[in-house]
This record gives sequence, structure tokens and C-alpha cells, in this order.
Amino acid sequence: MSNEPNAAVEPTGQPAVQPAVQPAVQPEPEDKDWTFVIESSCTECGFDPRYDVTTTGARVRAALPRWVEVLARPAARTRPAPATWSPLEYACHARDTFAIFRGRLELMLTDDEARFANWDQDAAAIEGRYWEQDPETVCRDLLAEGELTADAWDGIPADAWQRVGTRSNGSVFTVATFSIYFLHDVEHHLFHDVRG
Repeated sequence: MSNEPNAAVEPTGQPAVQPAVQPAVQPEPEDKDWTFVIESSCTECGFDPRYDVTTTGARVRAALPRWVEVLARPAARTRPAPATWSPLEYACHARDTFAIFRGRLELMLTDDEARFANWDQDAAAIEGRYWEQDPETVCRDLLAEGELTADAWDGIPADAWQRVGTRSNGSVFTVATFSIYFLHDVEHHLFHDVRG
């Protein structure tokens, strides 16, 4: 039990979980152009873009249990440095990445002139208050979004891999290169950023 005066206590006699406080420092906005991973390996996480893109769904599904392990860590809420996301915050980002990229994939498969609305990932983290979300809830939602996204990639027709979509900054992707770009994001955060 806490020795602090007036500390909240649960009926079990254990100290109550205190609400997360907004970090005083936020990470610098991400401005790196990661589209290079479509053609070159990532030296930070070892991702190789020469994989069989038809296995993207399977690789997303294989990553999900590792996210469960990450979110079960006692220090899942703890930032390794003041301006670096915690594992919880990275998991929130992964959950939202699944939903956003699944929507973009669906657009590419149905719209001959697919254009993606801008997604400011850093703003989303602040607006969504990633740091104060509940790890168990995030885990449940991440698994659900991940399974839906894996299913979406499994369902890509054989003749659709060269359909195109354009990002708000003008970058053009085929479904195949979009898959590479997406999977790198998922695996980079898991293997490099949170060591999942």
C-alpha cells in the first residue's frame, strides 16, 4: 500500500491506478520519407522488400501475438526517453495504422483514381491521447483491426496487384508496393521500436 497521504486505494487494498499524465515532451514530428523501403532493405529493422507480397496478410497475423506480449509488459506505459513513444503508444499507432491502411487498400481496389487523404500520425497520437489509453483495451482493438487487415490482404484478387493509389504528397503506389510500404511500418515498429 502506498505511504503517500490521501493515495487512492482499490477495495482490494491495492493502490489505485493513477490516470496517465500528458507527457511534457512530445516526439519530434516524423518527416522521413520511408518509401525507400519499397526497393531497399531497412538497415534499422532488417526488413527486406523482396518478400512475396501475397504473404502480407500472413505476416500481419504472425505479428499480432507479439503485440500481445508487448502490451502485457509491466512497463508498457513507460517511455524509454522523454521524446520517444512508449510501447503502449506504438501499439495505438499500430492499431490505427491497420485501420487506415485497410481503408486505403479498399479504395485502391475499388477506385481507378484512388487518392488518400492525409493522415498526420503525430497529431493523431496527441488527439487520441495514446499515452493514457488502457493497454488491455488497446490490445483487444489492435487484434481485431489486425485480423480484419490481414483478411483484407488475403482477399486481394490476383489481377489487382498493379492497381494504383496516390498519397496526398503525390507518391504513387501499386497495391504491391503499397503492401511493402505498409508491412514495413508494422514490422519496423514491432521489431525495432519496441523489440517485440
